[in-house]
Amino acid sequence: MLTRLDDAPARRRPRAGLVLRSLLLGWAAGARSSLGLAAPTIAGDHHPVLRAGAATAVAGELLVDKLPVAPSRLAYGGAFVRAASGAVGATLLAARDGSRPFAPALAGAAGGLAGAYGGVAWRGWAAGHVPDWQAALAEDVVALTAAALACAPGRLRPPALEGRGSSGYSGRARRGPRTTTTPP
Repeated sequence: MLTRLDDAPARRRPRAGLVLRSLLLGWAAGARSSLGLAAPTIAGDHHPVLRAGAATAVAGELLVDKLPVAPSRLAYGGAFVRAASGAVGATLLAARDGSRPFAPALAGAAGGLAGAYGGVAWRGWAAGHVPDWQAALAEDVVALTAAALACAPGRLRPPALEGRGSSGYSGRARRGPRTTTTPP
């Protein structure tokens, strides 16, 4: 029999909703590669400097994507980079949820590949119908919305971990020590 050496609670099996959100986040990362890591970071309970850096990375990618010199998302192994971004982002979602990461990471990677190839197909179709910058802007809106839905802040506290005292996770945001007053 194996014994755990740490005090961390065992991770549970991922729910279908988490796997679906991981697929959605992966798809967003396929459209805009920075969203895989940045969206869970921005929506999570991270240091403000880290959140600002993630938001800056997303804003930079949104701007660079509109430039005529931007390479295809499939060039230089870009589809695999986007799949990896989706997998890592899904792993962050699983950790936040207290779930095992394998199935969410697999869904995030699959979503990343689907988003990369689907984005190329969308931009190819849109090229004959609207200016490229408008197609890119529409893709930005859809990708940002998908990432926001996948990482909604209301999903920060998994109910199964509420009130755990021995693991150090209290189910509330890490904003400092809790103070109590004693009655006179």
